[in-house]
Amino acid sequence: MNLKNHLSALALALSFIGLADAETIRIAIGTQDTTINCATGGLMIRELKLLEKYLPHDGKYKDATYDIEWKNFTSGAPLTNEMVADKLDIGSMADFPGSLNGAAFEKAGKKSVFITVLSGSTQGSGNGIVVPLDSTIQSLADLKGKQISVPFASTAHGMLLRALKAQGIDPDRDVTIITQAPEVAGPALQTGKIQAHADFVPFAELFAYRGFARKFYDGSQANTPTFHGSLVNADFAKKYPEIVVAFLRAGIEANQLFTAEPEKYSELIQQVTGVEAEVAYLYHGPLGLQTRDFTWKPEYRQALKTSIETLKLLKKTDSDLNVDNFIDDHYLRDAFKAASLDYDAQLKNYDRAPLVAKDASSGKTITDFKRVAQVWVKGEAKVRSYASPESAFSDLKKLEASGKQIRVVYAQDDASGIKLLAKLAWFASDDKGQLHAFLQRDAALAWANANKGKLLDYAQARTQPQTVAAN
Repeated sequence: MNLKNHLSALALALSFIGLADAETIRIAIGTQDTTINCATGGLMIRELKLLEKYLPHDGKYKDATYDIEWKNFTSGAPLTNEMVADKLDIGSMADFPGSLNGAAFEKAGKKSVFITVLSGSTQGSGNGIVVPLDSTIQSLADLKGKQISVPFASTAHGMLLRALKAQGIDPDRDVTIITQAPEVAGPALQTGKIQAHADFVPFAELFAYRGFARKFYDGSQANTPTFHGSLVNADFAKKYPEIVVAFLRAGIEANQLFTAEPEKYSELIQQVTGVEAEVAYLYHGPLGLQTRDFTWKPEYRQALKTSIETLKLLKKTDSDLNVDNFIDDHYLRDAFKAASLDYDAQLKNYDRAPLVAKDASSGKTITDFKRVAQVWVKGEAKVRSYASPESAFSDLKKLEASGKQIRVVYAQDDASGIKLLAKLAWFASDDKGQLHAFLQRDAALAWANANKGKLLDYAQARTQPQTVAAN
């Protein structure tokens, strides 16, 4: 072979090497936008283009180009189908559908891994049971003989079964449970076609906020941890570990942004999904129903084990998925390290998003958060905070008198600490006129009786500030 031919062969070989280096890498991500727990693993990353910020462009990625594909779903099952079919690389969903994801991959001779929690509650808040607004149902005991709908094989389904059994109610004999997706359950509640509905984030609160349902049971009462998180095709993760870490770093930044400006990003969620900002803030704002916590706390590992066991009892899977192998936190630990964050310190931190605020009425710094109330005034970028419901109600009267429109009023449940829509809460006043908020009527009544107080609904509680002010 002459020199000319040698050079041609060498040039051809080098061109193939260049093509390899210039690989176009597909990153296909499945989201659940309306399931707002997934926002920091999907919606916010996509809308703010955070993944692009962290994708690697050195080493083996020096000449790579990225083809980022996003696809939105309303539930985990179809998302899982596309992941198993290699149409998606990463997806976000709750613990129950996440277990089914792992089982589906296993059945196909493949593997997926749970790489992070996005948001959840070690108490179980987020799942809930609602009834029509005019229903007389106030407790689980009142559900006997009633028809209850729930999305089958969901985290809310598991919560419902455990809650009923804990109250001595046989799910197979004492109630009628039917399957209904949230988009079907909403109209059914409005027309009285169902007597109760159990659901996951954000529907128990969303239906209540929209004024056609009343939440009377929160998953925290079952004390069963629940979470949403992100999974990845294990083959993709092994081939492109740096991209998985980049995805997690994007999620970490999304979480930090939401913590810094919860109202702003609650508005973004509303803009994209139609889920009202007031509901997004209820879940993820300061002292919210759930925590945006990425770390694999023991409670979330147990939640995954419980979901697998429950799904087997429901005969939705026969998989013996090993949770210790299914969860892989080393990508997350690498992402924390790259972001100069201490993973082990966060693993021990169970605090909800903190509230750092002054009472909007008195100007004094709020230090006791047990009786905090908040008011979101239309046209104001920030939610007003108050040290007590009576302080909030006193200011509320002045705001309304001045012509201000109120978007929402929040209170904190005295028993569990969860954030409530004050309009649908029950209140108990003590002998000094101080107000304490509760999700359940029976809990408020019991507190009132034990403290020489009285039971009040929202309208009655709003009259209390005048009494307090007179003292």
